[in-house]
Parts: sequence; structure tokens; C-alpha cells
Amino acid sequence: MKMLKQVFRLLQMMPRVMAVAAPGIGPRMARGRWPRTQGTLSAPGLNGPVEIIRDTWGVPHIFAKDEDDLFFAQGYVQAQDRFWQMELGRRIANGTLASMMGPQAVPVDRVMRTLGLRRAAENGWARVQGDARAFAEAYAAGVNARIQCEPLPLECSIFGVTPEPWTPVDSLARGNMLAFALGGNHRLELFRARLLAEVGEELTAMILPSHAPNTPLIVPPEAMNLRGLRGVKELEGLDKVDALLGDPNIVSGSNNWVVHGDRTASGKPLLANDVHIGLGLPSTWYESGLHGGRFNVVGFTLPGVPMVVLGHNGRIAWGMSNLGPDTQDFYIEKLDDPKAPKRYEFKGEWHDLEVLREQIPVKGGPSVPLEVRFTRHGPIMNEILGPALKPDAEPLVLRWALHESAPLLQALVQMNLAGTWKEFRSALELWESPGQNFVYADVEGNIGYQSTGKIPIRAAGHTGMVPVPGWTGEYEWQGWIPFQDLPATLNPPAGFVATANNKITSDDYPYSIATNWFPGYRARRITDLLAAGNKHTVEDMRRIQAETYSLPAEALRPYLLAAVKPADALQTRVLEEVKSWDLRFETDRIGATVYQTWYITVLRKLLGNKLGKDLVGRYLASDYERHGSMHMPWVIGLMEKPDSEWFDDPKTPEKETRDDVVRSSFTEAIAWLSERYGADPAGWTWGKVHTVTFIAAPLGRLGPAWVRRAFNTKTVPARGDNYSVDGSSFLWSRPYEVVHGTALRMIIDLNDFSKSVGIHTPGQSEHLYHPHRDDMLDMSQKVEFHPLLFTRQQVDAHAKGTLTLQPASAMAKQG
Repeated sequence: MKMLKQVFRLLQMMPRVMAVAAPGIGPRMARGRWPRTQGTLSAPGLNGPVEIIRDTWGVPHIFAKDEDDLFFAQGYVQAQDRFWQMELGRRIANGTLASMMGPQAVPVDRVMRTLGLRRAAENGWARVQGDARAFAEAYAAGVNARIQCEPLPLECSIFGVTPEPWTPVDSLARGNMLAFALGGNHRLELFRARLLAEVGEELTAMILPSHAPNTPLIVPPEAMNLRGLRGVKELEGLDKVDALLGDPNIVSGSNNWVVHGDRTASGKPLLANDVHIGLGLPSTWYESGLHGGRFNVVGFTLPGVPMVVLGHNGRIAWGMSNLGPDTQDFYIEKLDDPKAPKRYEFKGEWHDLEVLREQIPVKGGPSVPLEVRFTRHGPIMNEILGPALKPDAEPLVLRWALHESAPLLQALVQMNLAGTWKEFRSALELWESPGQNFVYADVEGNIGYQSTGKIPIRAAGHTGMVPVPGWTGEYEWQGWIPFQDLPATLNPPAGFVATANNKITSDDYPYSIATNWFPGYRARRITDLLAAGNKHTVEDMRRIQAETYSLPAEALRPYLLAAVKPADALQTRVLEEVKSWDLRFETDRIGATVYQTWYITVLRKLLGNKLGKDLVGRYLASDYERHGSMHMPWVIGLMEKPDSEWFDDPKTPEKETRDDVVRSSFTEAIAWLSERYGADPAGWTWGKVHTVTFIAAPLGRLGPAWVRRAFNTKTVPARGDNYSVDGSSFLWSRPYEVVHGTALRMIIDLNDFSKSVGIHTPGQSEHLYHPHRDDMLDMSQKVEFHPLLFTRQQVDAHAKGTLTLQPASAMAKQG
């Protein structure tokens, strides 16, 4: 709330911001910041001319003779369309947000500086050599040329930002932000420890179970009752990061699959990828084509980072989904003096703490000192977890494999240039963080899968699920899972490979990749649909990506229909809607809304019978929920035990059974829907209650209503749910506010690359009122695509503007 008021006061002081909402004035003002897309521009730092052709959808296709020029131009065009996103992202990663937003952003800067995304980038840059180093430097030069040559985004004026030159370290830090968004296990560990302190080991193990084989919850005595976490309801620093970024760690999942030619109509592979991540404006992704020297690649890029991350190069195609490995552990440390520590204990000896002292610059006020203390395991996190942590809290230190991982630049270079499975796997061996599931196909007809990541091997008894003692030496990491031992396959007998953040190892796999996986409902649905056909086409891949069928609803609806006896005409009508529902979460389905509301009510009752109202609220808003709503398998299992004690409400003298809870939950769900959406069920369609707005940070999240209306997209109906292939996810504590979903889709046809298609949402541009700001939004919601243009002939056929970048020396000669 304080940050909101701070930003509101800032906005009130800026007439230009107020003008963005005025008819006519706002569009004219914003248009002056739009990038040049036609004509010729002088760009200092180029070796030769570069053509940038933008197509119907605002996608730039870059044609250069020189490879350094190619990546210079990539930096230039990304900064044309997304510089504010890049600037905001690097300020968050570097811990310099308060220098732009004032004192209320200091907690965010403390978190990011303590986590050390910038430090990891600086250390990583020292290891980057060869082409990767040259291309990163060329990319940075292109970004800086754009800063010099064209007007800065409107947001820079609003916040009074004069950007520093872009550097390759900024690109690495931006990449580390992706690792942060996809690797939130630290929050899950903290929540499990908080739950242990309040309800004990047995209940914690039941509602936060391990999904790894032979890995029960093992709790060292020192972690059983951490006094510092007992009763803590919020963790201020981490919570403020989430509030700014829009819950970056929630359900960060994706789907990808690849089908062998034996199962396709063309006889050549098809590869499909849809990435689920936090939804915002602009998109996490940016589409581009890179053509020059050895590079001839098209696909999706990450603004601020050179190369293509997902796509094809005319020889191979690849896509990825989040593997979700556990690469973060909290250690409980022993310090020599809790109030003014200088040393920590390890194996009976005392070692000096490393101390990092920095100043956090603050807009409108004095700099704030920051002191971070480190043990061998990492930084002490207590201060940034917030004042709610008790003063006598045990020192908690975070070890994160990111700080021991190589940057991704070299992997990206080799991926973009690879032409065979062997070359592609060699590139993936360098992909250390974040750990991913990669699927692969090539023009020779091969398909493959490879998991990646620098994943620790833990000592016996260390599951990675709760904080462990750091002073004994018993819980040290023993090394890393060798790349050659990570799950992989080439041309599997099934004729396809599919992943959906599900458990990807068999029970006899010798290592532990993670103890918590997403429920396998998406993976099972994809696999069933792929196995059902052997003449698959691009359209079949699209239909699978559009799937909203609910396997959990298939399992749970029979209990509802069997137990409920309608008490009145409204219940009769509503129950009929559930009965006739086709189990798809399409926007016009009433049965989907009724079922989902009933399920939430059932879940609240089950948890409330054991945990109490306050703890239920924290569970449903917890970091466990951010990792995939994993309570669903537990609830389905309970439904098979009609007399389970979980159904009994201890506050009543009667013993409630499963059917009692099913019936009362149905009645309460109807009452809740009637109160919120009216008494007529015709107004309860899934698209009416389940909507998404793409929010532009920070103004669209923290500004007053009139600014949010100007900067955010329209609100649109959202398909799918937390478990469907086409997923649009919400926190169970905030139904039905969609915060996460399908951010891009891609289908590659290895028989004919010209038939490949893609889409991301909401659009290519971040600029206010720009035609490509949200022009893909409706297409994406309908699961429609545009061609993934590749050849020069295709690009020319869809060209809408050509910008030529000339070396400054060439322009001077022409002048």
C-alpha cells in the first residue's frame, strides 16, 4: 500500500502522465516515442549495412552480412520495441529500482542484491569467451546505438530515467531473472518450515507431500520448530518482489512435445511448444528472425539477451519447458554472536563471515546502506525476509546453484548453429541454469529429448525439502548430476516425447532431480492424444495446444452427481449444467464454473477441518500453490475414502462423511456464485468469471485507475484452468484472477518450414497506443497463429516496413 501511494504521488506530479489518458493528446504524445521502422538510420558501431524488415505482425527479420552486425541489429530492434522492459528488468535484477521509484522500492533492492543476480552475472561474464563474448558486446552496442539515435520510451520520461549504457553483464543479469522466475524452491522450503512449526510433521507430510520416489519428508530436529518462522504470515521482501512482478513464481510451467514422422501425415517430425509463464504487458517473449553469416534462425527471443531461445534454423527445431529441479537449499547456521556476528561454525571450526557492503541509491532521499553477510553456503537471508521474522530467528542462508553455473550465452550460440542431435546436445551440456526439458527434431527425421541443468547431489538424509543444519557438514552437496546421466532419449519407440513439468524419471532413477513435480494431468492428456493418432498434422498440434479438457473434473464429478439431491429449482438447474458439461473449460461453459467453485469449497472445508481458517488462507495463498496446485491428487485420493477423518468437522458433534462435505459444498458454491454474479446461472459462464488482463509494470500495477486503464490491455475471457493443456492459472485464494497462462505457442513442421506457425501475447511492442502493443491478444485467446516467416521470399511477401541501418562512416560519406 505504501508503494502504491508513493507511485500515486509521483504520478500526480507529472502532467505528461496525466495527459496519456486525455483523448487525442495521449496518442499524439505516445506516437512521438514509437520507433523508426522505415528509411535509413546512421548507427555508430556497424561494419556494414543491415536490413530490418518488419512484417504484418511487427516481427523484425534482420538481414546482415556480418555476424557482429547481425547481433548489433538484434540489440537495436529489441531496444526499439522493448527498451523500457529491458531497463526495468535490469534495475530489478541489479537492485537499483529505488533509484527510480523511491524509498518504497528499497525492500525489493535488498532482496535482489542479497540474492545476487548481478553478482552472478559479473562472475559469469569473466568466463564468457570467443563468439559468445563478441556477440554479447555487439548486441550491447546495438542497444546503446538505439538509446542515442531514437527517443526514449514514455515511461523513461515519467520516471525521470536517464539510462546508463547497456553492457553484456546486463544481458546476463536479465537471463538470471528467468532463472529466478523459474526456480522458486526457496519459497516452498520456507513455507514447509513454517507449516512444520505450526501443525507438525504428520500433517505437513500429508498436505505438502514429496512426489519423488523413496523420498519421505525427513526433518532434522533443528528444523522441526524454527522459532523465527513460527506464526509468520508474510515475508515482506519476497512478497514485495512478487507484488511488483505479478507473482513470478506461480505455476511456472509449459508444455512441449515432438512427434516422429512415423506418426505424422507428412512422414517428417512435428514439434510443438507452448510456454506458460506470468502474463503481462509486454510479453516475456519477443519474436524475431536472424539471418547473417552462419546464422539463419527464427523464433522467440528474450528481450535483453542475444540469440533465439526457442525456434528453428532450417535444419533443427527445439522447444523447452521448465524441468523444475531443486537447486536451492536453506541452511541453518551457527554464529558466534547473534547480534553482531563475525564468524560462523563449520565442522567444529570457526570461519570469518564474508561481508559485502553497498549503498542503495534512493530517488528523493539519502542512500540506504546494505550489509550482506555470507557463509560458505551463501548469503544470510533473515533481514530481507522482513520484519515479521522474529528477532531471535535462526540465521537462514540460501545456497543456489545459479552462483556456480555458467552463463547461457555459449549454449545459445551453439544451439542456434547446431545442425545435428550431437551438436545440439553439446550445446545443452552448457545450459546450466535454469534447468529445462528440451525437445528436438531435425530434417533427417530424428526426434529427441534432453533435460538440462546444474543439479546438486545431496548427502544421504538431505532431501532439500526443509532447512538443514549448516554447521555439522552432514548436509553438504556432494557434486552435480553428470550431464550424461540426465534423462534423455533419441527416437523413442513410442514415436513421440511430451513434457508438461511432470515427473520425468522412473522410480529407479539413481538421482533426485526434485521432490515436488507438477501433477501429471497435462502430460497425460497430451500423451493420450498423441498416442491416439498416427497421421498428425500441424492442425492436430494446434488442437492439442487448445485442449481445455479436465482430467481432475473427470475424476471428481461423479462424486458430486452421486451425492447431491437438488433442494430447489435453482439447484436442479445448476446440477444439470454440471451433468451436461463436457468437462472442458471453454469460456461459454456454466458447468465449468459451478464445478470449480464447488471444488474450491470442498478444498477449504477439508483443510479447515485440520488447519483452521487462518492457516487455510495462508496455504491457499502459499508458495506451495505457486508450484502447481498439487493438492488435487490428494483430494482425489481422499474421495475414495468416504469415512476419512479429513471429512469430519471437529467443531460439530456429528461425524461428517465425504457425501456430507460434497453436498454442503455444492450449496455454498451456489450461494457464493449467486451473490457475486447474480441469481441467474446464465451469467456464470467460465469466461465471465475467469478473465485475464495483461498488466504493464509498474504503472499498470501500482498506478491509479485511470493510469491502469491507459497502460493495461482490455480484460478478456480466459480459457482453461490450472490443470488443462491450455492453462490459465489462478491462485486458489483469489478466484478467478488469472495471473499465469500460455504466453507463446509454436508449431514447427520439419517437412515444410513455411508451414510453421507461432504466436505470443499480447504483442511485439511495449509502446503506448502502438498498433502492435496488443494486436495478438485476441488471436492468442482463440488459439490462432500467424506464419513463422523464415525465407526471404516469405518475409518480403508480408513486409510492412524496411529500416536500413548504415554505419555512421557510410552516412557521413553520403552526406
